[in-house]
Amino acid sequence: MDGDNQTVVSEFILWGLAHSKNIQVLLFVIFLMLYLLIMSGNIVILTLITTDPHLHSPMYFLLANLSFVDMWLSTNTTPKMITDFLREIKIISFAGCMSQVFFSHCIAAGEMVLLVVMAYDRYVAICKPLHYFTIMNLKRCSSLVLTSWTIGFIHGIIYIVVIVHLPFCGPNEIDSFFCDMPLVIKLACMDYHYLNTLMNADCGLVAITCFILLLTSYTYILMTVCKSSKAGASKAMNTCTAHITVVLIFFVPCIFIYVWPLNITWLDKFFAVFYSVFTPLLNPAIYTLRNKEMKNAMKRFIGNFLGPKVNS
Repeated sequence: MDGDNQTVVSEFILWGLAHSKNIQVLLFVIFLMLYLLIMSGNIVILTLITTDPHLHSPMYFLLANLSFVDMWLSTNTTPKMITDFLREIKIISFAGCMSQVFFSHCIAAGEMVLLVVMAYDRYVAICKPLHYFTIMNLKRCSSLVLTSWTIGFIHGIIYIVVIVHLPFCGPNEIDSFFCDMPLVIKLACMDYHYLNTLMNADCGLVAITCFILLLTSYTYILMTVCKSSKAGASKAMNTCTAHITVVLIFFVPCIFIYVWPLNITWLDKFFAVFYSVFTPLLNPAIYTLRNKEMKNAMKRFIGNFLGPKVNS
């Protein structure tokens, strides 16, 4: 295939989630509300952690970064999907498509590493409590967060460098609501099976490595919790349960999309929606509803906000 043929395809057509106009209008309303909830929920977490001195600790510093990443994770695909519900022909430019591929993998890999960092934070807090603030100081926390972003950036760059040089010379329809890496590769005018396997293996390396590290951390934590006092064990278990829940709702869709694809179109779309919409939506709910300190911070924030008005 001649390299000049790569420039033939200048845009891609997305099939979206549904074809019925009435269903698309309904989905527009639903996903618009969900996206507003995602943004507002994560902004609330960022605001509380930034403004409340009681939350200026390593765990909440990492949680604030998770909320920031979740906002980007959803923003990468959801606004485009929402506006496309109102369009008969859903078109995305070649540059826009490549941008979605890059940020999808950059943000996902970064969040995986960040979840590992959060598990390490809980491991140090529960298994080495006397050394917690020495080990998890601001400098180390910042370095670990920077590492997660660096790994995510490198992961995303690897994908975009490979995909942008593929020979796209004709087919340009994607049966999804965004440019997903496996679907884009299938449009290339070449035998894509080997490359697709290689890309899945690369995703698997990142996902499985992070998952093993998470499993190891929480195993040590659970073993330590079982030996702790009842009161301390209960608080530790509540925190760890929230973390483990977030890990599962993030990793399960990723594994079935990229590492172990089922190649069932409707199921792939479901996992893609869950991963890009419901994961960023559920994270704030899990951390705020199960976390007593976050609830208290919310009460203090509302009290400080309403206090001057009441006094006036």
